[in-house]
Amino acid sequence: MINSQSSVKTILVTGATGNIGSELLTQLAQHDGVHVRAATRDTAAAVLPEEVEPVRADLQHADSLQSALEGVTALFLVSRVGDDAGILSLARRADVEHVVLVSSITVQTHPHLAPAEENATVERLLEASGMDWTILRPTQFASNALWWANSIRESQTVEIPFPDTGLPTIHPADIAGVARAALTEPGHRGRKYALTGPAAITPRQQVETIAAALRQPVSVIEISRAQARERMIPDMGPQTADALLDVMGGDTNDELLAVRDTVAQVTGSRARTFKEWVSQNISAFR
Repeated sequence: MINSQSSVKTILVTGATGNIGSELLTQLAQHDGVHVRAATRDTAAAVLPEEVEPVRADLQHADSLQSALEGVTALFLVSRVGDDAGILSLARRADVEHVVLVSSITVQTHPHLAPAEENATVERLLEASGMDWTILRPTQFASNALWWANSIRESQTVEIPFPDTGLPTIHPADIAGVARAALTEPGHRGRKYALTGPAAITPRQQVETIAAALRQPVSVIEISRAQARERMIPDMGPQTADALLDVMGGDTNDELLAVRDTVAQVTGSRARTFKEWVSQNISAFR
């Protein structure tokens, strides 16, 4: 395979309107020497940087990416959003040289959990594809706090399990920053990066940060794991609910709780804090 990033002409970003994809598009649009293409199901509704070429595609149907992949030499893909096996196969046939995959830190911290096993399967598919690869394994996203937005707006309360278990939550823009570096700079192919924020922060501290930005009190009510599970099952099923509750606090370990400086090492910039994410997204909680 070609190992020089100088050959990259067109980068296709899937999940273009997601938390990571939208940030990545903004960063890539400012980068000289690349043409950026964004795959989205609704090109008319998507708000994209002016420099980005929108293309219509549905990740659940890999064949819909066929025209989007024409001339593409680098692909950004988030694991378990669509037909990963089909997309990777199609990318290989389209002569894509390099894939940057967003997986999960649970592949190394909780490999026994079903979602982690699924992510690991996608990683193995990519490694066996014949394409060059870079795998990103982020921890909990700062943007997961949006799950509390309705409750904060409506009742100024948040009901959560494990409110005092702190994880090194990561800003999606930092995941995008590492992806941008991997897509545009040499030295990142064949690498797996565990990504975290700059410090551990508990859910209680997150709520306090949001409350301070709102300049109004927000109460934290601790609920049991069983109560949380009952509420989560209708949206995600029992298996995913159990896995998520394990990594929220039910089955943490030193590997999951570790703070890593990978973002700074790869991008040259410090990892953003949860407070910075809140300042950029506080309107969602008003």
